[in-house]
Amino acid sequence: MNIVLTAFVIYLFFPFLGSIGSQPMRKFSCVILSTQQRNIRNLVSYEKQQSPVNAIMFITTKGIKICVRPDQKWVQSAMKMIDQKRTTKRK
Repeated sequence: MNIVLTAFVIYLFFPFLGSIGSQPMRKFSCVILSTQQRNIRNLVSYEKQQSPVNAIMFITTKGIKICVRPDQKWVQSAMKMIDQKRTTKRK
């Protein structure tokens, strides 16, 4: 019984051992990209991602993460708007 319990504990904590001392791993990464245009006013921040796919991850006012292709015009506009909001808040 102790062997099974020990193996289970090692199984649970083994993924954390590999990341100690290395760069923090992203909790969420884009794999599938949305094709729908979103309401720009509902987007509060974004992150650029290059791996596993080139994408922009938008975060909405409700905390929902949406991945989209970065080459779309509305995506570029949304990123500019978010950047402008950030700079005006700092002043």
